Amino acid sequence: MEAKAGFTLLFFSFLSLSSVFCKSIDLETLVLQSLPKPRTLTWPIQESSETFTVPDSETILSVQLHSRDSLFFNATPETLFKLRLRRDAVRAKTLNAAVKVAAYSNNGNFSSSVISGLAQGSGEYFTRLGIGTPPKYVYMVLDTGSDVVWIQCSPCRKCYTQADPVFDPTKSTSFSGVTCGSPLCRQLESPGCNQRQMCLYQVSYGDGSFTVGDFSTETMTFRKTRVDNVALGCGHDNEGLFVGAAGLLGLGRGKLSFPGQTGPRFGQKFSYCLVDRSASSKPSSVVFGEAAVPRTAVFTPLLSNPKLDTFYYVGLSGISVGGVPVRGITESLFKLGVDGNGGVIIDSGTAVTRLVRPAYAALRAAFLAGAADLKRAPDFSLFDTCFDLSRKTEVKVPTVVMHFVGADVALPASNYMIPVDNNGSFCFAFAGTTSPLSIIGNIQQQGFRIVYDLAGSRIGFAPRGCA
Repeated sequence: MEAKAGFTLLFFSFLSLSSVFCKSIDLETLVLQSLPKPRTLTWPIQESSETFTVPDSETILSVQLHSRDSLFFNATPETLFKLRLRRDAVRAKTLNAAVKVAAYSNNGNFSSSVISGLAQGSGEYFTRLGIGTPPKYVYMVLDTGSDVVWIQCSPCRKCYTQADPVFDPTKSTSFSGVTCGSPLCRQLESPGCNQRQMCLYQVSYGDGSFTVGDFSTETMTFRKTRVDNVALGCGHDNEGLFVGAAGLLGLGRGKLSFPGQTGPRFGQKFSYCLVDRSASSKPSSVVFGEAAVPRTAVFTPLLSNPKLDTFYYVGLSGISVGGVPVRGITESLFKLGVDGNGGVIIDSGTAVTRLVRPAYAALRAAFLAGAADLKRAPDFSLFDTCFDLSRKTEVKVPTVVMHFVGADVALPASNYMIPVDNNGSFCFAFAGTTSPLSIIGNIQQQGFRIVYDLAGSRIGFAPRGCA
């Protein structure tokens, strides 16, 4: 009798799911693209001696961003993609570790800069900035998951290889050390002091690598616009960090990040737009100031983690597939706990969106039901929902809409069905995680201008925002 009842329940569950997708569902056309080749780096004419200084009142900055793949000139598209997924796995693991440590720390003052950064795969996008006076232009990684700003400096006790000469602070007229007793030095997580009573910084990463040096203030030049008195670490001992960029520009929510330091000068607003690597020759960009906020943006409130102030938390209340809300995906799955666990962050350095396991399982089932006519393909890396679309130029796929609190974000098909090789294999670009933390990755952010309005304590999404 119990077996019969169980069969009846299973039958009606299947019938319920089938009936949803027997109805007309919302579909979107996916134009098939190959894996992108690395692009040649190009920058606006900017490395001149003509500059003007940003006043204390609000102003605007804008610079180009390029993906890390641009640094690998001879790698094949397949190799670049596998490297990206490998970095992505490390990145997600590190972000989860940062939250876990913060949640279980006694004082609640843990800074994520201790565990996230260049060595942990955060260097997905970089720009070219001038450091010092006169400005020396170098590549800097931008990362919303870090609060620290630092560069390699000579003399080097140990420095990794970078594309440009290592910055020499003795040749800059605007370089200034920070004293141990200054309020700026006391903002560091673990400040040090040398024999001359000058402030030292140290940032340690989860794999044992680190950067150590003088904590200082310096001028940074964005194209021809000078921003004075930016607090940064001048690293003389940088071990285990093997990236072509000279350092890192932290864009996190902490006080020592670039937005945290310069907020009043830019209205406490910045945004970036990451182009689809497969479909656009335009560069990505980051904008600081009022121009960072498009009129077309829809907004969701920023949430605060009481144990960790670096990451950008948002509320996710559900997801729709084919125009139908997915059963089983509720706001309670993504709740940020008072202990600092759980929640949803939006992150520039993570590629693939990761959802807590019950939410992902429901999303995957709904998508498979709506894409039943597509030929399946073997799993690939972390992707367990893949399709063989060889010998096709376009296909119809169910629409996907992410319902943030107060903001519905309809994803283009290319933001969730991506090529994983050049043989026609495409995968559904979401993944499940056993961690309580969900992460909105940069594949899903492509083509949107993502607005960080810290003055209004909100995150915005503007479609087609890279124009």
